[in-house]
Formats: sequence, structure tokens, C-alpha cells
Amino acid sequence: MTYTDLPLVNACLNATSAVLLVLGWNFIRAGRREAHAKTMCGALLTSTLFLCCYLYYHFQMQRQQGAAHTKFVDPAWFRPIYLAILVTHLIGAIAIVPLVLMTVSRAVKENFPAHQAIARWTLPIWLYVSVTGVAIYLLLYQVFPQVPGGK
Repeated sequence: MTYTDLPLVNACLNATSAVLLVLGWNFIRAGRREAHAKTMCGALLTSTLFLCCYLYYHFQMQRQQGAAHTKFVDPAWFRPIYLAILVTHLIGAIAIVPLVLMTVSRAVKENFPAHQAIARWTLPIWLYVSVTGVAIYLLLYQVFPQVPGGK
């Protein structure tokens, strides 16, 4: 496996995280705390692996291709839609890191009222970031394949 395989790996990690988040939400709604905790730990692990792979991939792109990202060029008519998805994804991705840390910290401290209060914000943002991560992969590499590094 090379760094060029990582976009697919990242999409799979994001998809797995999204599934685990939905399962975890369903478990807690059903009162299954232990299953919820294990599933959410799995979501945290897959998201952490994603972040490591994502950073490594973009570091390698910069090193080997002179650009740390792939530009969406064609079709030009879809570029504004893609960029809108990308920008909201990136804003959510930046916001989610401290939110997840606070949410997990409150759960570990067994401060469940505070955990639940912040989880109401964390879950939908985290889920949005995971799902749009898969959408970005599909748009950039499958639906409208772009030249890596973008020219």
C-alpha cells in the first residue's frame, strides 16, 4: 500500500465512524450504556485513525507532488457545490476535535448530564463531518475524478 491508497482508506474510516455513531446513538436511546460506550470508543478510534492517515497523506502529497491537496477543477459547473460541501466539512472538522474531547472527558468523569448536554451538539456535527468526508472522496476520486495535486 502507498500513500495514494489512503483516500479510499480514509473514506472507509469515515463511513465506519458514521455507522458507529448512529449505532451508538441508538444504543443510548435504548438504554444500553455499555454498548453505547464501546461503540462510541470505536467511532473515536476510527476517527483518530482517519486523522492520522489524512495528515500523512497530505504530507506525502506535498512532499511528492508539490501540492498538499487535490483541486476540484472539472466539471466547472459543479465546483461551487463541491467547495460548499468542502468548506462546511472543514469547519465542522475543526470544530469537532474539541467537542469530541469535551464529550469524551465528561463521559470518562461520569458527568453524564454534562456529557449529554454537549453530546447533543457533538453527535450531529461529527456525523456530518464523517458523511461529508465520504461524499468528498466520492466526488473527488470517483464521480468527477480529478488529477492529484490539481493542475
